Amino acid sequence: MALDLTREAEAWRRDGAVLVKGALGAASLGELRAAYDWSLANPGPGASRIRQKTEGLFYQDLYNPGCAAAYGPRLKAAGVAGIVSAMWGSPDVWFMYEQVFLKEGGETRRTPWHQDSSYLAVAGEDLMVMWISFDPVPAEDALEFVKGSHRGVLYNGSSFDVDDDTAPLHATDAVPRLPDIEADRAAYDIVSWATEPGDVILFHPAALHGGAATHPGGRRRTLTLRFFGQQSHYDRRPGPAGPRVANFHDRMTQGAPFRHESFLKLM
Repeated sequence: MALDLTREAEAWRRDGAVLVKGALGAASLGELRAAYDWSLANPGPGASRIRQKTEGLFYQDLYNPGCAAAYGPRLKAAGVAGIVSAMWGSPDVWFMYEQVFLKEGGETRRTPWHQDSSYLAVAGEDLMVMWISFDPVPAEDALEFVKGSHRGVLYNGSSFDVDDDTAPLHATDAVPRLPDIEADRAAYDIVSWATEPGDVILFHPAALHGGAATHPGGRRRTLTLRFFGQQSHYDRRPGPAGPRVANFHDRMTQGAPFRHESFLKLM
């Protein structure tokens, strides 16, 4: 039976982000936790500790070359494509890539405000990030979004500089520098949600977002899954932005449908 996410889809298209309470049952959450644990046990070339001044661990991994084979059966068993398809109103869902985060062991920096689209050579309506935490996240530590920002300016990516969250990733004037949202939070329409395991946050990768720090004694294990559908197209970015597929940019034409044989089609 198809999921009825009509209200959530309306909110997502309007605001760029939405919470879906209880989207994942125990079995689905177990499949995704197994995928997350596989990533921790099999770090790829993109695995790193994010730079910070505090003592806690802020670890990430993404674009693992073995991910499609390892994740594919688990994503299908978890039924995540059905959620994405219901949000888009489209039966076609491709898995782009995974990103895992682990914050623990003490104070960690908040994730700087940024847009995932700054790092990805893709644009369009049918793009989705699914954010899943395997630990409860209180409101004060929640992932935050600027409502409606997915319809606005695309900024330069954050270089995650420890002294300046807005320091640009690319030395170019083609895209503007990120605004200092933390310095003037009242000027932005910011939304966030506390979550429990089984909840998912869905957002468009062009939405401005950032996350609060974790604190001593806390832990956050987060899996993010990125998907694309029929209404997505290649949109070149400065530098080598985009999924790390050999010669990807050389094989794509501006505005062409975003497709590549290495991406797993889930439905």
